[in-house]
Amino acid sequence: MTPVEEERPRALLAGASRRWIRVLPWGVAFVLCVALLPTTIQVLTVDYGLNGGIASALAVAQAAPLLLAVVHPLRAWYVIFVADVAGALALLGVDFEERLLWPFPPMEIVGYIGLCLALGLREPRRTLVLVWLATAGANVGLGFAAPHGTSAMEVLLTILSGVALLLAAALRERYEAQRRLAEQETISEAERDRRTLLEERARIARELHDVVAHHMSVITVQADTAAYRLDGLSPDVREEFTSVAATARESLGEMRRLLGVLRNEEGHGELAPQPGLKRIGQLVEATARAGVPVEFTPCDADVPETVGLSAYRIVQEALANVVRHAPGAPTQVSVSESVTEDDTRLTVLVVNGPPPEPPAAPLEEGGTGHGLVGMRERVRLAGGTLDVGPLPDGGFRVAARLPLTGKDFT
Repeated sequence: MTPVEEERPRALLAGASRRWIRVLPWGVAFVLCVALLPTTIQVLTVDYGLNGGIASALAVAQAAPLLLAVVHPLRAWYVIFVADVAGALALLGVDFEERLLWPFPPMEIVGYIGLCLALGLREPRRTLVLVWLATAGANVGLGFAAPHGTSAMEVLLTILSGVALLLAAALRERYEAQRRLAEQETISEAERDRRTLLEERARIARELHDVVAHHMSVITVQADTAAYRLDGLSPDVREEFTSVAATARESLGEMRRLLGVLRNEEGHGELAPQPGLKRIGQLVEATARAGVPVEFTPCDADVPETVGLSAYRIVQEALANVVRHAPGAPTQVSVSESVTEDDTRLTVLVVNGPPPEPPAAPLEEGGTGHGLVGMRERVRLAGGTLDVGPLPDGGFRVAARLPLTGKDFT
């Protein structure tokens, strides 16, 4: 939708749910216009004795703007109000019977009341008060020039217009109150859904902590105490157990930070800094200790925290897939910054060859396939691109390009 379309005023009752209600203002305006136009000409010429040309001009000015009132009631009021006052002044130049209403004949009163209903449905209170004061002032001012003396009928338009404005304004405010109440109910329902989601996230966090933390703690304790429980361990084996314990402790701490995010959506659980480019080297070292020969080309670029975290997670998932599906495969990990005339990008590349020997069985059963989905989501949120797929020699390639300019990471 263009800005011009957004600023275009809507017709009265255009937001109603039922079609006949949306069409009703147009129908009423059309009926009033068609009925009042010839009636005004007839009454002004025959009953009041006004010149036919003047009567026709006044009839058009008093009845035709009622169609405009469906969309622009205030503009229509300017035209009709001036036409009604001009009609009253024009009638002062002719001799009509005392029984006839003046300054405003019956057909003008009917059209003006319909216009007041439209005003009440659209305009604010201040405007409605000014309209009524203008109507009352015109009645009082014209009363001093009454051809047959003043009478109670001269204030009829003032009374009826005030009632119409008040009634329409009350209906509009009632509708607005119901609409706001419906919005509040919708917001309340959304809040209930949000609380339900948070409770479910907290429950998942507790269950994850009970299951995963227990097993990771057991691994850490067993690896730490292996040197004391088992005799005759060589230095290489002791170092291997020490590395396993350190990796388990690091994984346990990272899991606790993620569980803190699940418990608190504002992220107050993330008390420790998130990993970035500088931590990728540790990932590579841990993967190498798992028996995967890895060549690493680091990058010392100063990147936003979100980009650094995305790069770390992409490398982490890619190396984990190598360990799972291609153990022992030679792997290259490269993180580099590329600068062009248009932008600056961080390129993350993880390429592994085929494994030396096809694994007899997968390292993990029942893989979810969420790793690649998570990569794509991280790259999409950063505004970058991701290219993944198998290579002709049986290896696999993961290439991510993350923009460092042109996006607000704050």
